[in-house]
Formats: sequence, C-alpha cells, structure tokens
Amino acid sequence: MPHTLIGRKKITVNAVIIVFALSIVYLLISWSLVGIKYDQLVLIGLFNSLFFLSVITRKFVIGFSIFIVYWIIFDYMKAFPNYNYNTVHIEDLYNLEKHFFGIDYKGKLLTPNEYFRLNGNALLDITGGIFYLCWIPVPLLFAGYLFFKDRKQFLYFALTFLLVNILGFIIYYVYPAAPPWYVQDHRFAFNPETKSNMAGLVKFDNYFHTDIFKSIYSKGSNVFAAMPSLHSSYPVIVLYYGLKNRLGFINIFFGVVTAGIWFTAVYASHHYILDVLAGIICALSGIVIFNILISRVQFLRVLIEKYEENIL
Repeated sequence: MPHTLIGRKKITVNAVIIVFALSIVYLLISWSLVGIKYDQLVLIGLFNSLFFLSVITRKFVIGFSIFIVYWIIFDYMKAFPNYNYNTVHIEDLYNLEKHFFGIDYKGKLLTPNEYFRLNGNALLDITGGIFYLCWIPVPLLFAGYLFFKDRKQFLYFALTFLLVNILGFIIYYVYPAAPPWYVQDHRFAFNPETKSNMAGLVKFDNYFHTDIFKSIYSKGSNVFAAMPSLHSSYPVIVLYYGLKNRLGFINIFFGVVTAGIWFTAVYASHHYILDVLAGIICALSGIVIFNILISRVQFLRVLIEKYEENIL
C-alpha cells in the first residue's frame, strides 16, 4: 500500500493545519449548539495527543474517527430535540406493549417493565447493571481488536456501527417515543423538560455506593428516544462480526452479553420489548444495507480502500 500523508512518520504542515482547524471548528460549532463541555475538551485533547504522538497512535485515532463522528452526532442531537418535529408516543406505545406482551399479575394486566419493577431482586439488579455497562465498552474493545487484527474488517465494523446509529437516529425523529420509566413517573402527560433517568439502574448504583449510571444518564441527549433501543442494536453488530471472523468461544460471551443487555433494557424499565425488537431489526437492517452497498457501489469500496491506506 502507498504511504499517505497521514501514514508518514513525519507529519506535514498541511496535516497540522487541518487537525488544528478541525479542532477549532468543532469547538466553535459545539459552543454555538450545545455549549462547551468537559467531554468535548477531553475529546479534542485526546485526538490531538494521539495524532501527534506516534505513527501507530495516529493511525489508531484516524481509524476510530468513525466512532468520533457517531459521538458528535449523538451530542449535537441535544440542540435539535426530536419532540419539536413529531408527536411523542407515550400512551399508545404503552398500550401496544401491554397488548402484545402484557402479564396478568394478581388480576391486573401489566407491561413486563411493571411486572419486573414489582418482582425484581438484588441478583438481577447487579447482573443487569453489569450487562448494561457493556453496551459501549464491548463494541469499542472489539473494534480495537479488529484494528490490530484486520483493518478492513475493522472499517466494515465501524461503518456498520455508524450506519445502524444513523438509522436509529432517523427513527428517533420520525417516531419520538417515551421510555417505560417515563410512564411510571409521569403517566401519559408530555413534559419536554423531563430529565434523563436511571430508572431501575439506580439500584445498581445504590448497591455499590457509586454514581456510574448517574454519570452516564446525566449526558443523555434525549429522553424521548426509546424506539428503537440502540442498546439492543450494538451487541447484535458485535455478535455478527464475531461470527463473521470466526472468533470461536468468544462469540459465546458476545451472545450472553447480547441476551443480557436485551433483558436488562426491559428489566430496568429503559425500554419496552417492542423497543428491543426494533433495535434488533435496526441492527440487522444496517448490516444488510451495508453489505449490499459494499458489494454493489464501487465508489464506496474505493473510499474505504483509500481510508484503509491511512491506517495500515
């Protein structure tokens, strides 16, 4: 493969100018849309440090820029709440969940979320919390593994991940939906000022006297983005690429994590079963669409090959 400007040991003046310019533009746009936050400064510092540290760290951060794009889009969604564009589905989604998956408990029909809220236990609270903590670290660690093992598979995985998120974000705006905990706390009245909530995951924080989930959900972009459950999408992508790369027993771990996240999404009242099913469909759709594009669109293959040259 030919060496590109990014791949050379010596960084060109143009590369320095481009990186600094992108950093400044990102901060200016962030300031105008959502304000400057600590996370954004960390991102800029980390990106610049890795880019200028060494050749391998430069290739690494360029490769992971696909995930950075996802994070930036997710962050900027705060500036454009989906409830400003379409009606938020609260009662109709709740009733639909109860219609398809309702549980008769003591003479009353409950959603699975309501049932688990009344019948949870410490073991499920702890294991569920552990599973839910895997939803971002596992995909990122897997991406890191693919980066050093097979750069092309890494790019395919990262681009599929980005595509699935874009599909999910589009649905968020087409079909804004309240999570189960919102109905439990506020019933069916729409309140755009509602803050993100840990719901059942607060039990994990309380048990270990920590603020892990409190910190995570304080950064939530939108309360009314429960459908589809992207928490449920991510492990599907990981499992697919794990099977595709024939990782053997590690795929059993991926399968267990996938099932655990699906269960916890419902158990902790963050998603309905319908949300989880939509997340699975979203992931499978993204995988199929990406495979079709990569096999039929030559321009996309050329772009990926050029990108691959920068991280080899």
